[in-house]
Amino acid sequence: MNLESYKIAQHNDALLKKHEAKLNFLQSEIADTERIIQSLTEFQIAIPSWALGTGGTRFGRFSGGGEPRTLEEKIEDVGLLHALNRASGAISLHIPWDIPQDARAIKALAAQHGLKFDAVNSNTFQDQKDQQHSYKFGSLQNVNKAIRKQAIEHNIEVVRHGIELGSESLTVWLSDGSCFPGQLNFRTAFQNTLESLQEIYAALPDDWKMFVEYKAFEPNFYSMTVGDWGQSLLYAQKLGDKAYTLVDLGHHLPNANIEQIVALLLMEGKLGGFHFNDSKYGDDDLTCGSINPYQLFLIFNELVAPQAPRKGEPEAPFGGLGASAFGWMIDASHNVKDPLEDLIQSVEAIMNSYAQALLVDTHALETARQNNDVVTAQEILQGAFRTDVRALVAEARLRAGGALHPLALFRSLRVRENLIAERGTATVATGL
Repeated sequence: MNLESYKIAQHNDALLKKHEAKLNFLQSEIADTERIIQSLTEFQIAIPSWALGTGGTRFGRFSGGGEPRTLEEKIEDVGLLHALNRASGAISLHIPWDIPQDARAIKALAAQHGLKFDAVNSNTFQDQKDQQHSYKFGSLQNVNKAIRKQAIEHNIEVVRHGIELGSESLTVWLSDGSCFPGQLNFRTAFQNTLESLQEIYAALPDDWKMFVEYKAFEPNFYSMTVGDWGQSLLYAQKLGDKAYTLVDLGHHLPNANIEQIVALLLMEGKLGGFHFNDSKYGDDDLTCGSINPYQLFLIFNELVAPQAPRKGEPEAPFGGLGASAFGWMIDASHNVKDPLEDLIQSVEAIMNSYAQALLVDTHALETARQNNDVVTAQEILQGAFRTDVRALVAEARLRAGGALHPLALFRSLRVRENLIAERGTATVATGL
C-alpha cells in the first residue's frame, strides 16, 4: 500500500481533542512526563519476517489471505507497521527463508520505509531442499562431524548475508536435544555444541554480537542442549565478550521468574535481548501482554532500574533504555488473528509496560527494601502498573509522526482487504 494512503494526519485530527484531555490529566498527575515521552519515542522493536504470515500448530494453519509472498512484500508490511506506530523500525530475517537475491536493492527498499536490519537468524531446526545431511538427531551437537560442519557453515553464511544488509548480530536457536533417556551423552552434546559455536563466533565481525537462545522443551521432550538461561549463559561466558543470552519470554517452564533471570543476566553483563510474546502453558507464542501483563511490567522494571546498564557502561539517563541498548524483537504466532493487527497490539503492550516501569519511584522502592517494608514495596510497583499510560504512548507516536490509534486506523483503511486484493489468498510457508 502507498504510504500516502494511510491518512494518518486526518486520523489524528479527529482524535486530537480527546487525546489532549487524557494527556493533560496525566501531566498533572505525573512528574517528568516529557522525559518519559522522549524515552518512548526513542524505543524501537524489531519485527521478524516470519511473523507477518498466519502462524500455526502441528495440527493446522488457517490463513487469512493477503500474506507477503516475497521478502520485498515482508519489508513493505513492516514499513506499514512502522508508519502507523513509529516504533517498529527494524526487521529481523530468518535464513534461508529470506535470502535476499540483491542485498543492495533490499537494503535500499528497507531504507525507503525507514527500516534497518536487526539480528539475522539461522535455521538448523529443519532440513532444507537439497541439503546433504539431515538434522534429525541434531545440528551443532550432532555426533557426526560432517553434520556439525554443515550447520556451522550455514550459520557463517547467515552472517555473510547479515553483513551485506547492515545487521550487527546473529541469533542462534537450536532444536538440538534428545527425546529419550540414553539417546545422547549430555557432556558430549554440550562440548560438540560449544566447539561448533566457537567456530561460528570466530567468523563474527568485531562489532557483531552472538545471541544464544534457549528453550526448555520442544521439539525434544527429554533434554534440550540449550535448555535454560543457565546453559545459555555458560555458552556465552565460554565464547567471549561478543556472546550474550537471548531471553524469549515463552521459552520457560510455567511460572518461571523471568524478571529474576533478567536481573541476573544484567548483573553479569550478558543480557543480549528479548523475543517478546506471552504464554499460558509453555511456548505458546501468544500476543505480548495478553496473558500476564504484570510480568511484562516487572521485566521492564528490572531493565530500567539503576543497575540496568551492562558492566563498564554509564547508566542511561532517567533509566531510559536508549535506542539500541539491547536487541528487542517480537516472536509470536498469530494462529487466529490478523498478523499485522496482532503485531500492532504487541508493540502497544511493550510500550505500555516500558512507560509504566519508568513511573516507578526507584528511590522509594529501594528505601522500602532496606527497611523490609514489603507492603510499601508492593504498593509502589502496583501503583505504577495500574496507571493508564496509553496517552503517553500515543503522544510519543504522535510526535514521531505515527497514528494516535494505529489499530483503529488500520481497520478503518481496510488494510487486510486491500492486501488480499493485491496478493490473493495463496499462502506461503513461514516455518511456524
